[in-house]
Amino acid sequence: MPASLALQQAPYVSLRTFRKSGVAVDTAVWCAPTANGDLCIFSAGQAGKVKRLRNSSAAALAICDYRGRLHGEWIDAHAELITGAAQVTEALDALHAKYGWQMRLADWGARLTGKYNQRAYIRVRVP
Repeated sequence: MPASLALQQAPYVSLRTFRKSGVAVDTAVWCAPTANGDLCIFSAGQAGKVKRLRNSSAAALAICDYRGRLHGEWIDAHAELITGAAQVTEALDALHAKYGWQMRLADWGARLTGKYNQRAYIRVRVP
C-alpha cells in the first residue's frame, strides 16, 4: 500500500513539526484526505504545532496510535495553515466524512467551550 494511502486511512498520525532550534516535536492527531489527496488536520489555534508551523512549513508524518506510539516510518511533508473559508470548509467536510460522530462531538465540545472559532486548520502535502 502506498505510504500516502496508508496515512489517509490511518485513524491517527503523528505530526512532526520543528522548533526554531531544529528540535522535532511529535503530536498524535486526526487527519483526513481532501479530494486532491492533501491531508487536513485541525488543532487549537494557540497550540504549539500551530506556532511552529508559522515559522517553518517543514513537517513529517507517521502512522501512530492515539497515544502517539509509532506504527510506521516517518514521511517528509510540507504543512501550512489554512486561512481561506472555502479551504476550512473543505477540511471540515473531510474530517466529518472520516470521523463522523467523533468529529461532530469534538465540534460540539469546542462550541460549548467557545473554542470552535479559535481552531486552526492545517493542510499537509506528502510528496
